[in-house]
Amino acid sequence: MAATSFTRMDESTAEQWAVIGAEVAKNQGRVAEGILAMLRSLDSIVDGFATDQLTHCLQTATRAERAGADEEVVVASLCHDIGKAISVPNHPAIAAEIIKPYVRPAVYDMIRVHQDFQGRHYYAHFGGNPDAREKHRDALDPEVFTLAEQFADDWDQTAFDPDYDTLPLEHFEPAVRRVFGAAKLIPG
Repeated sequence: MAATSFTRMDESTAEQWAVIGAEVAKNQGRVAEGILAMLRSLDSIVDGFATDQLTHCLQTATRAERAGADEEVVVASLCHDIGKAISVPNHPAIAAEIIKPYVRPAVYDMIRVHQDFQGRHYYAHFGGNPDAREKHRDALDPEVFTLAEQFADDWDQTAFDPDYDTLPLEHFEPAVRRVFGAAKLIPG
């Protein structure tokens, strides 16, 4: 392993950053392994649902794949609740930021807003606005809004069935490795 010697970024050189960039690229595979480990950790989170959160994520991704969604959408569907490994109230933002460097903006937005879109099916039970998704209508491209609706209404909110023919995590591992195999390191 190559290492640089600077102790402050403002004293670094382009050559040193070339070394760091090469090391990061060489080790990119660890991202997928971390994502898979976080997904596996969701099997211990039930929080009163009929399935654990890993099963829920697998069902959501299974439904997306069976509906013909592209690979980024399927992987994002798999990872949409990965933030629950850290914080349930903040899970959409956490999941969206985790996937952001690996997916197109529309897929990032689909995950970022998914709770408000899914809220149509349960926010009223907590005194919330079941039409919370409408606050995103003007902010999102119409195609993104439609994708977020499809995700929430067809795949996510229906994915708590212990008897559903759910594909296993191993089925999705190659796609996870492809999607998380390369990141956009510098924001555009």
